Amino acid sequence: MPVSDTTISALIELKRTDGEGLVAQLTSQLRGLIATGRLGKGRVLPSSRRLASDLGVSRNTVTYAFEQLAAEGYVAASRGRRPVVMIDGHERSERGAVAAGECVGKLQLSPWATKLQQADWPMSYRGELKPLRPGLGDFREFPNEVWARCLRRSAVHAGRRELGPVNRLRLREALTHYLATNRDVRATAEQIMILPSAQAALTLIAATLIAPGDHVWVEDPGYPGAAAAFHASGARLTGIRLDEQGMQQMPGLGAPRLIFMTPSHQHPTGRLMSLARRTEFLAASRPGRTWIVEDDYDGEFHYDSRPVPALQGLDAHGRVFYVGTFSKAMRSDIRLGYLVAPAALVSTLEIAQQHMGLIAASHIQEALAEFIADGHFLAHLRRMRRLYHARRDHLVEELQRHLGGMLLVEVPPGGIQLVARLERGRTDRAAVKRLVEAGVETRALSSLALGKPRDHGLLLGFAAWRENEISAAVRTMASCF
Repeated sequence: MPVSDTTISALIELKRTDGEGLVAQLTSQLRGLIATGRLGKGRVLPSSRRLASDLGVSRNTVTYAFEQLAAEGYVAASRGRRPVVMIDGHERSERGAVAAGECVGKLQLSPWATKLQQADWPMSYRGELKPLRPGLGDFREFPNEVWARCLRRSAVHAGRRELGPVNRLRLREALTHYLATNRDVRATAEQIMILPSAQAALTLIAATLIAPGDHVWVEDPGYPGAAAAFHASGARLTGIRLDEQGMQQMPGLGAPRLIFMTPSHQHPTGRLMSLARRTEFLAASRPGRTWIVEDDYDGEFHYDSRPVPALQGLDAHGRVFYVGTFSKAMRSDIRLGYLVAPAALVSTLEIAQQHMGLIAASHIQEALAEFIADGHFLAHLRRMRRLYHARRDHLVEELQRHLGGMLLVEVPPGGIQLVARLERGRTDRAAVKRLVEAGVETRALSSLALGKPRDHGLLLGFAAWRENEISAAVRTMASCF
């Protein structure tokens, strides 16, 4: 109900020890009295002198509060006159509620947002990390003190660096050398773009190259983040089945606009695409007409043989994008990925990168450049390869010991996760639900299929988990099955 002048000050309680200033407190409380209708439209407020006296504050405190409310449209104030309330709080609340209800009923999303909502990605994990969540490296083994020194030096030198470019030359040059030496990627520093994640690279490619209705081939089963990015851009997706060499060549389907693949370690099966198959795809693609996106998401980790060179290094006509990330090799919260782009598209992609705001923090780029140049990155990788190799073998042994009659384990030559297929007749989604409830996180192989799933199994991560954690998780799995 409306209040009199004498009770306005009684409704306001200012705390001198509150972290919020007196002006902010007074403004907020007066705004609330107006919004709830207790100070109705047309109401003349006390003068700043009187209200200040009643509240025991300076006159400036009240004046500043009145000025803020006037700027927000709650009151009208002019020199020499007392403020007048300009808003009917009850009417505003009722109209706001109606408008909100109408908005929910008539909510219209763009085709892009609608298609993203339909995708089964990103995965919605809740709570703390639990074994055997796939897709993670072990952040506990990362040399945090060394990385912190690189970050501190980068921050100290930040004032001496020029603002641009958004893709820092020092990191691009370090990556050029690393990729040429370790992955046989052929590129200049100018072709490398630094992005917040590998997913950002896929989004950038899709926005730059895909028109509604364009045909895009993706692996089936495959990485759902790629399918989501291309589908949201309007592409018509075709899932290409796998054989023992990975993605199959499908000449009868005609030439697509883009082909997405993970040839060095297929996601999720871990299969390695042979050199002959890679050559077939390159021969079938047409420069400027069919592009290939090679995602080397965990190409640093190979255990049973020397890593196969990247597909990009075999490309002599500039038709392959090479996508990588540091989140698997370092820490998942170091949000940096990179894209090696065909030279003909670099300038266009750089414009699109800035337009879309897909820019990585310069101080992290500089710190990572130092981390690589000083040899810390390669030293960390060598240690992690040995550690993850042992963890892979331990998980395989535990699964065969406790669940050998129920799961067929596919041992990948590298990577950070593996597939364990269920015996025929068992569905994986029900199994995953039981496991998650029991404290073991996994993903259903069938959920990674583009169309009707043919295979059922579990995608199990091993890199992030120590051997005792792996053993305990497998025992839990056995009890669930």
